Amino acid sequence: MGRWLRTESGSAVLLVLVTVVALVWANSALSNTYFDLWHVEVGFDIGPFGLHMDLHHWINDGLMVVFFFLVGLEVRQEFAHGSLRDHSRARLALIAGVAGVVVPALVYVLVVAASGGEGLEGWGAVVGTDTAFLLGALAIVGPRLSGQLRVFLLTLTVVDDFLAVSIIGIVYSDEIRPIPLLIALACLVALWALGRTRLWSAAPYVLLVIILWFATVASGVHASLAGMLAGLLIPAYATRRHKVVAARQLFRDFWQSPSAASARAVDRGLARGISVNERMHEVLRLPTALLIVPIFALANAGVDLRGGVLAESFVSPVTWGVIAGLVLGKLLGIGLATFFAVKLGAGRLPEGVGMGSVFGGAALSGIGFTVSLLIIGLAFGPTSDLGRLATVGVLVAMVLATLLGWVIFKVAAKRWGEETADLPMLLTPPVDPEVDHIRGPEDAQLTLVEFVDFECPYCAHATGSWEDLRAHFGDDLRYVVRQLPHHPHGPIAARASEAASKQGMFWPWLDFVFTRQHALERDDLIGYATELGLDVDRFVQDLDSDEVRQRVERDLASAEASGAHATPTFFIEGRRLLGSYDARVLTAALETSRRGTRTQETPS
Repeated sequence: MGRWLRTESGSAVLLVLVTVVALVWANSALSNTYFDLWHVEVGFDIGPFGLHMDLHHWINDGLMVVFFFLVGLEVRQEFAHGSLRDHSRARLALIAGVAGVVVPALVYVLVVAASGGEGLEGWGAVVGTDTAFLLGALAIVGPRLSGQLRVFLLTLTVVDDFLAVSIIGIVYSDEIRPIPLLIALACLVALWALGRTRLWSAAPYVLLVIILWFATVASGVHASLAGMLAGLLIPAYATRRHKVVAARQLFRDFWQSPSAASARAVDRGLARGISVNERMHEVLRLPTALLIVPIFALANAGVDLRGGVLAESFVSPVTWGVIAGLVLGKLLGIGLATFFAVKLGAGRLPEGVGMGSVFGGAALSGIGFTVSLLIIGLAFGPTSDLGRLATVGVLVAMVLATLLGWVIFKVAAKRWGEETADLPMLLTPPVDPEVDHIRGPEDAQLTLVEFVDFECPYCAHATGSWEDLRAHFGDDLRYVVRQLPHHPHGPIAARASEAASKQGMFWPWLDFVFTRQHALERDDLIGYATELGLDVDRFVQDLDSDEVRQRVERDLASAEASGAHATPTFFIEGRRLLGSYDARVLTAALETSRRGTRTQETPS
């Protein structure tokens, strides 16, 4: 149960259950206790300083800042080493994201203005998308495999969230007080300066974020904007190999002489290898999904529907403005903007994602929930008549957007063959003993294929995973290597290994050169050929030959056809492995495959 709750579908179901609880509680004989609870005053005083707010504000202006801080961390990661590094995809996300904010707002304004204009200030309620609900709904009603569509939607919601939080901070803030605002700006500058140093310790960042929050609350600017900006300023970068190697030596010291001091050194060494952004994200991700957002839902989703409110909702322009803005506005804004941007060459979709899947995802983006309820509270007040009518619209839009997305995905699968929205999962072409490099018996029970780059710091030969696998499986495993050069020296190093293969030395070359990843210039490679006793003249000739180039290009074509875009990528029994790829994970996956094979071979 606990593991299921940690999944995207599990957290989405939890939010639905909490929302139902809030609605039932708010409409029960105990409804007074529900509404009175959120007005309980909570605060503290430290000398001349103090902060007092009711529980509802502590949740919306306090806990939810953690949610927006987490969004900021994710945005920074995407820009540092994620999908937003690809300019064409970043451009497409920007276009679709802006359209997914502007079109819903226009739809809301048109619907409300056509009926007199009361409630126009609630236009911001339709601009945001609830990322947690979106991904949970995608896991439940989306295509069987939707990894690449998920990446596209996440990239899109990065833009959506940034714009939505900016709107909250600019449009829905209280009266601005200059001195606290200047303190908040100073904290942001300090975070930026601290990030430039790439300080590995999280404590200084946390301290500055806490001061920033206090200052922002006191300034009158909504704290969600501060949370997002703070997350954007926490440095993110790819894992640094030399720091990982240093941590391994520290662990070796601990293994040889365990003590509290050496254990602390290991912890600090591991922290230095991973950016403070990713470490904060890992710490906050589950508490935010399983605690903070559900508490927010409990505090904001409870609408008293008695006294004819429900009937009034379905004749209210505010309710229909919210429904139309979220359901139709998101569908048309994101879907059409993406369609025309791709057609005009302004951006490109991830591989494996068709326009049917894009429109299905656009429909699911109409689940506004978290940001929508937050803005409703700021624009109308959650317990005002207009606030209740708008909240009903958000809840109805959740249901309609999910159903619409489900229908579109079904039609896309049946009419356009879009049964998946992901990279290919099967190895193409299959292993061929006449062509592939195989270590171990050709008729071994298990097959592991790895796409490698000779500069890849985490490939099996670089980390020692291969030695662990060979020791565990012995002759039951055949290991196949295909080339996927994408680092600067990858292409020439790949050709050099194929030139060595022409002299029957592929595996000795692989084992030898993977210990020398720091030196892969042409002269270095020729020197390795000499050390290994190869015919150097023949090696140099083969290194530049068309035959060797075509052999590497064959593997590159295989990688693209098989959905391998980075190294290392592993295939177990011809199926791409997702997630972690350490020796323990690979061993477990291979053992699972072996048990499945034995079950099939056992006669019934």
